[in-house]
Amino acid sequence: MGCIGNFIWFVFGGLVMGISWVLVGILWCVTIVGIPVGVQCFKLAQLAFFPFGREVIYGGGVGSFLLNILWLIFGGFALAVEAAVIGGLFCITIIGIPFGLQCFKIAKLAFMPFGTDIT
Repeated sequence: MGCIGNFIWFVFGGLVMGISWVLVGILWCVTIVGIPVGVQCFKLAQLAFFPFGREVIYGGGVGSFLLNILWLIFGGFALAVEAAVIGGLFCITIIGIPFGLQCFKIAKLAFMPFGTDIT
């Protein structure tokens, strides 16, 4: 399912979400202070382009928590809403449910991107 799922995902929704992550990453990289956040956005764009067969492990400490709060205020909320809406649209049909679940995985990641590992 991984290869076929990733191909179908990329065509029907992953391209839009991945480009969104890349654009937000570019905006963060405009400032020197935001470069670490922008680099994280580029890493998460890879997951948004091809999510099947990859797991997200959440962790982190106080620093990750503080960065996640700043992230949520300055860019994460819009990406989370986008992923949740696309996931809801996918879940309308039975065939789209696996794709909707991937959207919800990305939406959760959009709320807490710092302190996570993608395997």
